Amino acid sequence: MFRLLFRIIGFFLLAAAFADLVVDGTRSIAAGALTLTPLDKTIAWLSPDRIAGLKPAIEHLNPFLWDPVTVDLLLLPTWLIAGVLGILIMLLTQKRRPKIGFSSR
Repeated sequence: MFRLLFRIIGFFLLAAAFADLVVDGTRSIAAGALTLTPLDKTIAWLSPDRIAGLKPAIEHLNPFLWDPVTVDLLLLPTWLIAGVLGILIMLLTQKRRPKIGFSSR
């Protein structure tokens, strides 16, 4: 049951990554230069209050996690983060293949 739920989430993340890749490609063609949408702009577009509350929450855990780690992740393209998460979830939730040469009994 949980595997199905996580696989659906993985499919949605892969679909979102593909849609954002198409949007970035269209913007790049229209602008005549490479234009990528960073993750922080996508989060700010989806939920403006969330990005403001993210910094104090992460700095409360460890200040090192905010500046080099989270800031760099937020500057990566949205399609890259969503695609990697989607692929990772899909790989982790696939059924295990039977081992060749071993009896299944």
